Amino acid sequence: MSEHRSGFAVGVTVFAATMLMVTGVFQAIQGLVAIVDDSFYVVGQEWIFSFDVTTWGWIHLIVGILVAVAGIFVLGGAVWARTIGVAVAVFSAVVNFAWLPYYPVWAAVIIAIDVFVIWALTVHGRDVVS
Repeated sequence: MSEHRSGFAVGVTVFAATMLMVTGVFQAIQGLVAIVDDSFYVVGQEWIFSFDVTTWGWIHLIVGILVAVAGIFVLGGAVWARTIGVAVAVFSAVVNFAWLPYYPVWAAVIIAIDVFVIWALTVHGRDVVS
């Protein structure tokens, strides 16, 4: 019996893995900027999640590395990698929601990409498995 793989599903999953890697690298760079020059980000409103900008830098650096590594493993198509990819994307979305007062447009873009990645990996991820 031959399995039919949807080209669209495979393409969406590969795109989701690529987006995980790209947004992970961008978040790591964003974290490095906050660590090196904590006056780069200007805080607008004070929210309940008011950490020091350097602390946010370390959070973004670590989350960015985790997201990028998860994207690399998702390309392999393993079920555990998709599960980790979804978990890391959820965590990334939550972290960026808390980051909204510091860099609102970028945080909203990352949240939207994370939602797309979660959708792609949960709906179409199983079509990539060999």
